[in-house]
Amino acid sequence: MKGSRFSEEQIVYAIRQAGSRVPVGHVCWQLGFAEQTFYAWKRGTRI
Repeated sequence: MKGSRFSEEQIVYAIRQAGSRVPVGHVCWQLGFAEQTFYAWKRGTRI
């Protein structure tokens, strides 16, 4: 399985940002990944 190019800290930061009412699309654009990746992380699946 391929490892993530994003660190654990970046993933946690993205999920917390979206939890604090920042739009998911904006968080994804800011950090440079797809919304599908975000929802996989939120679901607990590592890509």
